[in-house]
Amino acid sequence: MIQKITLSFFKVFLLFGIIIFTESHTYAQSITPDILTFDRICAGGASNPTYRASFTYTGYQAGTTFEVELSDKTGSFTNPIATTTINVIDDAANKKTIVFNIPSDIVGSDTYALRIKSSGGQPSSGSFSSSTTKKLFPIYYKIHDQQYTINNFNGTAAICSGGSYTLSIDPDSTNPVNNSPLKYPNLSYNWYRYNGETTLPTLVQGNGGPNYTVTTAGTYYVETNYGTCTSQSYSNRVDVVSSSSGSSVTINSSLGNPFCASGTGTVLTATSGNSYQWKKDGVLIAGATNRTYSTNESGVYSVDVDFGGCKATGSINLQSNSFNASIDAEDGYKLSEGETITVNVTTDASAPTFEWYLNDNLISGETGSSFVISVKGNYKVKISQVSGCVASREFSFRINGESGPASVIPNIIKLSGMNPYWNIPDEYKNANTKVMIISSNGEMVLDVVNYQGDWPQNNIDFKNVNPVYYYVIQGDAGEKKGSITVIK
Repeated sequence: MIQKITLSFFKVFLLFGIIIFTESHTYAQSITPDILTFDRICAGGASNPTYRASFTYTGYQAGTTFEVELSDKTGSFTNPIATTTINVIDDAANKKTIVFNIPSDIVGSDTYALRIKSSGGQPSSGSFSSSTTKKLFPIYYKIHDQQYTINNFNGTAAICSGGSYTLSIDPDSTNPVNNSPLKYPNLSYNWYRYNGETTLPTLVQGNGGPNYTVTTAGTYYVETNYGTCTSQSYSNRVDVVSSSSGSSVTINSSLGNPFCASGTGTVLTATSGNSYQWKKDGVLIAGATNRTYSTNESGVYSVDVDFGGCKATGSINLQSNSFNASIDAEDGYKLSEGETITVNVTTDASAPTFEWYLNDNLISGETGSSFVISVKGNYKVKISQVSGCVASREFSFRINGESGPASVIPNIIKLSGMNPYWNIPDEYKNANTKVMIISSNGEMVLDVVNYQGDWPQNNIDFKNVNPVYYYVIQGDAGEKKGSITVIK
């Protein structure tokens, strides 16, 4: 009897072992991209085309999903960029085509790469190519695709003999109407000198910024840099002529350079002319049209001087003789219940003083270079040098509390609380999740991916009632909808 039971148990164990061995056997997983039917991506613009990437795969379980992934602008996949999947087409049992588009905030480059990634994290066996050898190719998103103005829409300018003049892209304006590309910081520009109808223009500055300094006469214009992609994003032409009158422009700082920032600051004085326009780091300073300009800030200051018959530009790289400081705070640190952390400031300031703030309120009695934090909130520390060159610096950082259950999305914001923002669980804070907030009037007040828990950033109009907003969250965790009530 004992022998029979033992034998039966051995058979069951052998059968169970066979089942385990069979189920644990897996096939090698592989993803092999096809050759692409295109050699560049020119997304955005009026038509905003989509793109297709086909591939074969083996060894994946049913239900595995795939997506197209971009490299960074240098072709490296160390920090890949997610695309937006429009559609997935099953071409055959082990073959798919993904219809996709690229992010609108991508930095245009001629050296991007593409690959496929599975939901399990497995990347493709190799990058896509547009031929048997071409692995890197141009990708641009034409986020701005219409004409704009430069030089205040003035079609002429005169430079002094031996001088220079800076042409700049104009900001948004209504008179004349100008939809400026300056509001998109990821864009770069190609500046050209026009050579007539039968000769190609000369590229005078490629992949550059929104300003170009002219030193020789000619006709100039600028195009938004979308590589070999065609676009309508270009400027008017400016005829720049040379004049023998006038002179070069110099700028003097009343407190020297470097200068000690204090009081009204140093006074910058330009060479005398008929009219002036000051800029800081290439950006026009509104209302700065006098011969002098006062500032307490470091930066590259330039001034366009009109001498009546010609214009010239001078510049100064102004440096503040201040002090160095650093802070070891981790912005966005999650503070556990009952936990404390110490934040330290290091500085070479002479006899420094320290002021610590929580939610813009001065923390009484905290005057040291270190501060022990035990509650969440928005913090700031101000370091001041009160002897010698009087100056100050500020560092801001945020300390978060532990989130509740991952599925809990707050439906109330208290602006006077310790954290006056709508903070959602971390599972919704990623590049694959879109967060939208709509007012009760139907106005879209927020439309972002990778939300960082920092809404609202502007004042809320309460009127006679607590305003109510509606949120929509779309991403890998599904779609969530609900309301948000804002209270003081």
